[in-house]
Amino acid sequence: MWLYLVAFVGLYYLLRWYRERQVVSHLQDKYVFITGCDSGFGNLLARQLDARGLRVLAACLTEKGAEELRGQTSDRLETVTLDVTKMESIAAATQWVKEHVGDRGLWGLVNNAGVIKPVTLCEGLNMEDSMNILKVNLIGVIQVTLSMLPLVRRARGRIVNVSSILGRVAFFAGVYCISKYGVEAFSDILRRELQHFGVKISIVEPGYFRTGMTNLTRSLEEVKQSWKEAPKHIKETYGQQYFDAFYNIIKEGLLGCSTNLNLVTDCMEHALTSVYPRTRYSAGWDAKFFFIPVSYLPTSLADYILTRSWPKPAQAV
Repeated sequence: MWLYLVAFVGLYYLLRWYRERQVVSHLQDKYVFITGCDSGFGNLLARQLDARGLRVLAACLTEKGAEELRGQTSDRLETVTLDVTKMESIAAATQWVKEHVGDRGLWGLVNNAGVIKPVTLCEGLNMEDSMNILKVNLIGVIQVTLSMLPLVRRARGRIVNVSSILGRVAFFAGVYCISKYGVEAFSDILRRELQHFGVKISIVEPGYFRTGMTNLTRSLEEVKQSWKEAPKHIKETYGQQYFDAFYNIIKEGLLGCSTNLNLVTDCMEHALTSVYPRTRYSAGWDAKFFFIPVSYLPTSLADYILTRSWPKPAQAV
């Protein structure tokens, strides 16, 4: 019985491996638009796809980021400045893409731009900062997608949305998690609505990686600043000891971030170039072997595992 089961599982993975190795033809003629290319995953993906011969249209928040990227790539890659929180910027970028792709349409759209700061307790959230996170990570993804969608549909292309493992398991960075859960939901609904148009939607869920967004010094300073600005009643409720432990947990997480960003960009590349892309990609060993398994556990058990090292607040009952 066990022998048959092992043989079946082995055959399944062999067939999946063979199926996923099939590559889309004429990649050199296909355009891919990527947001958030100043640094991190977007920057690396732009260089990676350019090296493979695709026609990369890279969107950067700053002209400095765009200039640096152009200096590292071939003449095929072109850049545009884009602020995903501003509709007029999205409209201008969409028109720019139209002029480049023409009747061929846009083969790939990668929604990669994102922010996480500040990381703080839910009770200490600043609404202005929270709204900015939602505008970039969720509303921006929706607006860019809807603006570019007619071009993607024309090419029967791909949409790759960068979520996070915190879009599967939420236990800190409250508004960031909310934004990524929203990306997951939007992607699932869009995939089902577009299934008859030949458009494929993939979600990439990175674990902890070392990017500009997770810069150790800057992130820890922002955590300190959030606590400093917290109302007096919150500081009294949780206490300095709780914050110190919270700070150390964040620090340990940042120190443990993987520096191998290719684990993420390889998933993005596969979603764009494989004949049979996956619906979801979990990138990083922490995502595959800790967070994904935890997401399937009973809630009470998951709560215990995720919070067992947390101290009690000063005024806990």
